[in-house]
Amino acid sequence: MHSKVVIIGSGPAGLTAALYAARANLEPLVIRGLQPGGLIATTSEVENYPGFVEGIGGVELADSMEKQAARFGAQFKDTLVTAIDASVRPFVITTDGGEQVTADTIIVSTGASPRKLGVLGEEQLANRGVSYCATCDGFFFRGKKVVVVGGGNSALDESLFLTRFVDELIIVHRRDSLRADPVLQERAFSNEKIRFVWDSAVEAIMGNEQVEAVQIKHLKDGSTSELAVDGVFPYIGHIPNTKLFVGLLTLDDAGYIVTDTRQRTNIPGIFAAGDVVDHVYRQAITAAGEGCKAAMEATWYLAEQEHAAKKAQHAAG
Repeated sequence: MHSKVVIIGSGPAGLTAALYAARANLEPLVIRGLQPGGLIATTSEVENYPGFVEGIGGVELADSMEKQAARFGAQFKDTLVTAIDASVRPFVITTDGGEQVTADTIIVSTGASPRKLGVLGEEQLANRGVSYCATCDGFFFRGKKVVVVGGGNSALDESLFLTRFVDELIIVHRRDSLRADPVLQERAFSNEKIRFVWDSAVEAIMGNEQVEAVQIKHLKDGSTSELAVDGVFPYIGHIPNTKLFVGLLTLDDAGYIVTDTRQRTNIPGIFAAGDVVDHVYRQAITAAGEGCKAAMEATWYLAEQEHAAKKAQHAAG
C-alpha cells in the first residue's frame, strides 16, 4: 500500500493534518495507534475549543474531526507502527501486523502518554482501581472514595468529572498550591466532595485484588499515613510517545521531537505536530494548529519534489 501522506496518530494534530491533506487531494492514510482520538478522547468535557459555546465531549470532538477528514478522502487504519525506514524513498513503514506501507511524506502526531507514579502496587493494581482515565472508568467508582494525584489542569478537570460518581475525592499534591487554571481551582475548592492533602505524595498503593488503600508521605516532616480508598487516578504529567523515533529523529532532553517553526524534523519529508512536539501548551487547539501547519508543509514539499522531478526529466530528455 502506498500513500503520499501517512499520518501516525489520531489526536487533534493528526486529524487536523488529515483534514488539510485530504482537502489537498492527497488521500492521506491515518494510522490511529493505541488511543484513537488521542488524549482528547479521554477528556470528559472540552470547554476551551473554539466554536462550542456549551463545550463538547472529548470523544465527540475527536469523532467529528475524524468524520470531517473522512468526508474529504482521508483513510484510517487501526494498527500500530513498529518501524520506519527513512533511508529509502518512499519511506517504508512497518506495522505490528507485518504490513508495509510506503509514504512520500510522514506526519508524526503520536502525542504523549500519562506519566506513572512508579510506586509499589501501581502496576499490579492497574485496571483494578488504578486508572489513568476518569472518563473511561469513572462510572465504576460510583459511591466510592478515590484519590487523584496532581495539581494541574488535568488533575482538577478529571477530579471534577469524577465527583459525578464518587462520594469522596482526595487530591494529593506535592506542593501547597495548585498549578491549574483559576476557573478550575475555583470549582474544585467549592465542590463539597473534594478535599486536599497538601505537600504530600502517594508512596505506595495497597490491595490484594483491588485497590484498598494508599500510603501517603508528608513531605515537610517525612511522616507517613495510610488512607483507605477504592481508586487512584494519577495526573502528574506526560511522557512523549517517541520510542519509535529514537535514533531516527532529533529529540530533546525530555524525549520530545525537535522541529523548526514549520513543523519540519531533521529528515526532509517527515514532519511532527501536537503533544509529541509541544510540552509547553499541550492544548487541543495548539495541536490542531500544528497539524494544519504540518499538512500544508507536506503539501508544499510534495509539490516541490514533483517540480524537481519534472525539471530533471526535462533536462535529461
